[in-house]
Amino acid sequence: MTITIALKTVVCDSEIKEIGVIADTHIPTRALHMPRRLIELLAGVQLILHAGDLVDEKVLEELQAIAPVEAVAGNMDPMNLKKSLGRMKLIKLGPVAIGLLHGDSSGHNISFDRISELFYPAQLQAVVFGHLHEPMVKVNAGILYFNPGSATDPRRASKPSCGRLLISGSQISGEILYL
Repeated sequence: MTITIALKTVVCDSEIKEIGVIADTHIPTRALHMPRRLIELLAGVQLILHAGDLVDEKVLEELQAIAPVEAVAGNMDPMNLKKSLGRMKLIKLGPVAIGLLHGDSSGHNISFDRISELFYPAQLQAVVFGHLHEPMVKVNAGILYFNPGSATDPRRASKPSCGRLLISGSQISGEILYL
């Protein structure tokens, strides 16, 4: 079975070196607002990536007060967000290409070993995803797979979390930040 999802390419400033990463905020269904500690951890980043399940568009407005935001919709987002954000994006920052998606496709889980195929023919340095509410930093076949967990609804983690991606030349690394 082949899953086809429209892919939007976003070209960002190649000078961006620090990216805040969040997913699965589920506001206001799982939390009424973004935690203050999350806002503190995101302060100073040059770009924020949100890997879906915002639930309310106001989350984007709050994040945009911190830094420019690129986001995709997740399975829990309303139809208006799914239409406006799309389900997948290719983020290009100079020589670095980041695939951004939630981690599901209309309710079907995607094998993480095959995620990069969804972005073909782009040669990815990283894939950012959510859906699991579980932080993960894993390098497989030279690609960084990064899930920031959830800052409001951790499920398989001891604490709420978000993440940070650091870019140096054509290299990218990631770290999980616990609230």
